[in-house]
Amino acid sequence: MERSAGSSRRRRRSRPVLGGTMAVVAAAALTVTGLVSTAQAADVNNARNAGFESGLANWTCAGNSGAIVSSPVHGGTSALKATPAGQDNAKCSQAVKVKPNSTYTLSSWVQGGYAYLGVSGTGTTDVSTWSPGSSTWTKLSTSFKTGANTTSVTVYTHGWYGQAAYLADDFEVTGPDGGGGEEPGPVIPGAPAGLTAGATTTSSVALSWNAVSGATGYKVYRDGVQATTSTGTSATVTGLTADTAYQFSVSATNAAGESVKSAAVSARTAKNGTGPVTTVPKHAVTGYWQNFNNGATVQKLSDVPADYDIIAVSFADATATQGAVTFNLDTAGLNGYTDAQFRSDIKAKQAAGKNVIISIGGELGTVRVDNDASATAFANSVYALMQDYGFNGVDIDLENGLNATYMTKALRQLSAKAGPGLVLTMAPQTIDMQSTSGEYFKTALNVKDILTVVNMQYYNSGSMLGCDGKVYSQGSVDFLTALACIQLEGGLDPSQVGIGVPASTRGAGSGYVSPSIVNAALDCLAKGTNCGSFKPSKTYPSLRGAMTWSTNWDATAGFAWSKAVGPHVRSLP
Repeated sequence: MERSAGSSRRRRRSRPVLGGTMAVVAAAALTVTGLVSTAQAADVNNARNAGFESGLANWTCAGNSGAIVSSPVHGGTSALKATPAGQDNAKCSQAVKVKPNSTYTLSSWVQGGYAYLGVSGTGTTDVSTWSPGSSTWTKLSTSFKTGANTTSVTVYTHGWYGQAAYLADDFEVTGPDGGGGEEPGPVIPGAPAGLTAGATTTSSVALSWNAVSGATGYKVYRDGVQATTSTGTSATVTGLTADTAYQFSVSATNAAGESVKSAAVSARTAKNGTGPVTTVPKHAVTGYWQNFNNGATVQKLSDVPADYDIIAVSFADATATQGAVTFNLDTAGLNGYTDAQFRSDIKAKQAAGKNVIISIGGELGTVRVDNDASATAFANSVYALMQDYGFNGVDIDLENGLNATYMTKALRQLSAKAGPGLVLTMAPQTIDMQSTSGEYFKTALNVKDILTVVNMQYYNSGSMLGCDGKVYSQGSVDFLTALACIQLEGGLDPSQVGIGVPASTRGAGSGYVSPSIVNAALDCLAKGTNCGSFKPSKTYPSLRGAMTWSTNWDATAGFAWSKAVGPHVRSLP
């Protein structure tokens, strides 16, 4: 297949108030004497973003030495980590508004290497304090007085040259309001709504919910006990028992605390040997959905028309472990399509009776399975993706070589894990299916009992032999039917044979045929009508159907392919 063409946090201090008797006496005295008095305002923390919950906002760190970390933190969810280097002591500072002729307390919590806390520009005596380093959070504190004309000071923290990184959190510049008022603290978020249980396996349940304003994270509960956390609006709870009912709820969190739990939802894990099973129709249309932007129409899974019965998500990515694969949604390339939306769309397609599978390989994908270890890594990683995303199965589209012995082992191991509901498809190139001695053809025959369909790519090919020994050129009914005949007579069941073609002239370098040619080839093979010069010796009424690269190129061409081929496939005998 072708790819080319925040909130902030404040510490508040409790202040004693005058007892009732003293307040009455003082008020009476003022009334009797007629004196006028201005009440002294309560001290506030004049620092901004004091807990680094808004990143480095309001702070300046020399030489980009400062960064925000989520662990360890003294309070909330964030802290500053600054690393001295060379002649840079990793100084981070903030300008703070203050009142003239006033006294302030400056404090901060620090951890790690040497850490200094100080203030400059006071108009009186600038002060500082320091810690020689600590493995736990330590509070530094000092005080200063502002001069008669001082309305702003600079508070700072820094490490020491050549020493280890230091952490700082929860700054306070406590004293009279310098003019900005105390920065409001975060509010505990509301409970999440819309909690939904999605795809289940024998050991996991996928959950999703609506975002909560002001939340920085979520806690997921299973039967009242916290099971996992998430920074997004979805999570998969694992380690569950097969065929067991569970209750799930979720709460929202931020620096202020944790919300009440959401309304609970129930879900039951699958029985052993089962997965997210959806039946493949007798005659089916397969379409590859592009997880990248190569000039074709960018789609969400929800944009794929109902004419497609099997949707192959293209593609999984190889990992550093030979044979193992993973999946990374190209959110940026897909116009902000989120992981939560993607997972939700998988479930919606399955609810509509469609199968969503993960495709391995493609034009640029190289996954090597050529020994026992890589076969096991392949099976384990594909099954993990099926559990995580709820995929119904896998598509083998390895265009850079395949080892029949070990791919067979890998697929057997995967089938044992996934059970009889596994959807297994293949998309070999024409050269791969010219002979039953080819590695791809041998693999298909080796796994015939668990194979759903082989959708050979009848494009980007050139001339090939048909089952009658004659040479046929791509782009014709004869090319489709005579080459399909090799598979039909070479050991595959007709229900395991499909015709794969590009959805538009831009979908492949060569080999495009109009939907009418595809439909004629289907008729020829299934009913013995509309054939070209080649006519098979018998008909194959159970022929599975057709495939296209891709749903995106189909969309680019106004869905001309699926609108024509989809209904025709469904009308086959």
